[in-house]
Amino acid sequence: MKNFRSYFCVLFLSSLSLIAHAQDTTPRGAIGKCLAAWGKHPFGANPKFKTLSTSVKVFGIGSNPGDHETTDAPALVLLNPAVNVMGGTTYELMNPNGWYCFKANVNVMGGLTVKAHCKAHIASAHSGAVVMGKSTDAQNRGVTVMGRTKVEFTGCN
Repeated sequence: MKNFRSYFCVLFLSSLSLIAHAQDTTPRGAIGKCLAAWGKHPFGANPKFKTLSTSVKVFGIGSNPGDHETTDAPALVLLNPAVNVMGGTTYELMNPNGWYCFKANVNVMGGLTVKAHCKAHIASAHSGAVVMGKSTDAQNRGVTVMGRTKVEFTGCN
């Protein structure tokens, strides 16, 4: 039991370190990195964007972030860091005109699922890593330690 506690403490402190690193990027800086990742986009040099708040889930307790607004024009959305420790978090990004920019995600011993409309655009301001886990996200848009990250596109038949 002592080894488990030590191991969990190391994982948890590592997660906090990763979260602190993710916070180093300003909102404008994160948006800039996502726009660069997309290359061609409809927003210009100094775009307006909305921000989804930080999501924290520990042992399954907390909220699931989401964007269910449908816009007629392209909408740029910054997703503040999501932290998931030993639980499951699901993002629902359902705007077909949504351009979603992940500031950072940290997933430790849990599952992170991103459900997005198939016409939505997704990018990350940070590169990612998977350690002793699994990711179906080809770009590794977050940090996963002993967990699972999955991206599902829906809404187009």
